[in-house]
Parts: sequence; C-alpha cells; structure tokens
Amino acid sequence: MIERRKLITLIGSAAAAWPFAARAQQPAMPVIGILGATTLEENRGWIAAIFRGLKEAGFVEGQNLAAEYRWAEGQYDRLPALAAELVARRIAVIVPVGGVPPTSAAKAATSAIPVVFNMGGDPVRLGLVASLNRPGGNLTGVSMLVVETEAKRFALLGELAPAAKLIAVIVNPDNAQAETQVRFLQAAAAGAGRQLLVLRARTGDEIEAAFAALVRERAGALLVGGDTFFGSQISLFVSLAHRHGIPVGYNQRDYVERGGLMSYGPNFKDAYRQAGVYVGRVLKGEKPADLPIMQSSKFEFVLNLNTAKMLGLTVSNQMQLLADEVIE
Repeated sequence: MIERRKLITLIGSAAAAWPFAARAQQPAMPVIGILGATTLEENRGWIAAIFRGLKEAGFVEGQNLAAEYRWAEGQYDRLPALAAELVARRIAVIVPVGGVPPTSAAKAATSAIPVVFNMGGDPVRLGLVASLNRPGGNLTGVSMLVVETEAKRFALLGELAPAAKLIAVIVNPDNAQAETQVRFLQAAAAGAGRQLLVLRARTGDEIEAAFAALVRERAGALLVGGDTFFGSQISLFVSLAHRHGIPVGYNQRDYVERGGLMSYGPNFKDAYRQAGVYVGRVLKGEKPADLPIMQSSKFEFVLNLNTAKMLGLTVSNQMQLLADEVIE
C-alpha cells in the first residue's frame, strides 16, 4: 500500500513538472529595444510603421516578440545612458527612432548587438557604416536622403514665394547633419541667385528668437531643417509662421497636415516600415554587416492651399498638379 502511494506521488510530481519542463525547452521570446530621441507620443506613427514591417517579416509584439522602450524626451545628452541600459538588458536588436542622435548613441554603446536605424542622412559620410552595399559592422538600416533633397525643397518654396530674395533656414546645432544641410542650401541659394540666412535653435525659446530674427532681417521665406526635436515642435513652428505671415517649407507632411504651407521629403512611414522588415530579417539570423543600406525611394510634395491663401500666395495650376497631395 505504501509503495503504491509512493508511485502515485511520483507520477503526480512528474506530471506537474511536465509543463514547466516544456516551457523551459521553448525558445525565449526575442526582445527589441526602441531607443527614441523624443517621446512615445510624438513617435506613435513611426512605431506603428516599424511593427507593420515586423509583421511582414513574421513578428508580432506580444505573440512572438517583446519590446522595451527608452525615450530621451528631446534631451540628446541622455541617449548614451539610455543606450547603455538597453545593452545591459541584452536585447536582440536596438532600433533607434529619431535619426542620427540615437543611432550614434547605439553605435557607441555596443559593437555586438545589431542596430537597425532609419535616418535622413548618409550613414557612410557620418562614419556609421563602411559602405552602403556592405555596412560591415553591427549597423544597417534605411537612409532617407533628407539632406540630399534640400535643393528640391528650396526650389519648390522659391516658386511659392517668388518675391523672397532672402530665404532663411533654421537648423539644430546639436544635429550632426546641421552644417551639411546648410551647405546644400547655400549651394541651392547661390544657383537661384538668392541669399540664405542661417539661424540655429535647440529649444523652443530659441525657435521663437529665430523667427524674430528672420522678421528683423526681412527674410521672405523659411526652410525648417530636418531634425527630430523640430519634429516635436510642429505646433510651435506652424503658429509662429501664421503669426508672422512667413511661407515655410518643411521636410515631412505632418507639418502640412497641421497647417504648414508645404513639405517635400521622403515618406517617413514607409521608411520606418522598411526598417521594421530589416529588424525581422536580423531576428531570423541575418547579419547587419551583410544587409545593404536601403535607400528610401518614395518622396512626396504636400501642399496646403488654405495656408497659401491665408498668406496671400498665388499657387499656379501647374504647382498644384506637381503636388502629390493638395490639402484644401
């Protein structure tokens, strides 16, 4: 009787242990680390696009993928410490959101964990990868070539504001691409026979001061440089442009949807979706060193006719036909 009871106890203990043993044999769910330059609220659209790309590659958050988030809230100097936190967690892939600043922080923090970025500049010129075809190290991703489109954006704004002989540009001096943007625009201005006024701002107060300066200098139009912090200040830029009656050209459609005059640049959501696909490929075992840098191929010109009318600008039919989207 005692032996039989012992046997039943052993069988019961073994049965209870089976589920735990089975779980132990299952592969751990991979965890990606999102390293953001600003905040989650300001990047929800980009995050959703990344996960659409991941889904195309077979990964769904909560099912076979987990994510950890670190946000610098516009304070770029916090990015190195946040990147180090993700490295300490031994996550599978770091995904910078916000261009060069978080990507540079991730590169400095690890040479082992894969990093899949999406940025507006040339990662080779910035020293992040060895070449576009064979990145070489632990970084790969998507280059949207925002800087390289500055001349086109300058020309479009010039057509909308033909009387503007002096055009201002505002850049963030904390952005590694700021001076490159300025050089591209100086060349475009010289080619068009116009002058360029360079303004710099890294805070909301400095953005307001920059608008005061361009009004004082009688600039006829303004270009807003591509920058993650600037992207978190859309309402401020649009309200200042309206208040001072300044035609402003931006690099992404979000500004125009919220009352800005025009934008020309890459389709950011599609670029982030492409980055998500690459994250999925890395999770499946491909090496970043062997994945060529993808270059964004979708560019869009978005025009807000209501804002143009408010500014007293005449928009030709040809200009409207040139736009990929006209907001009325």
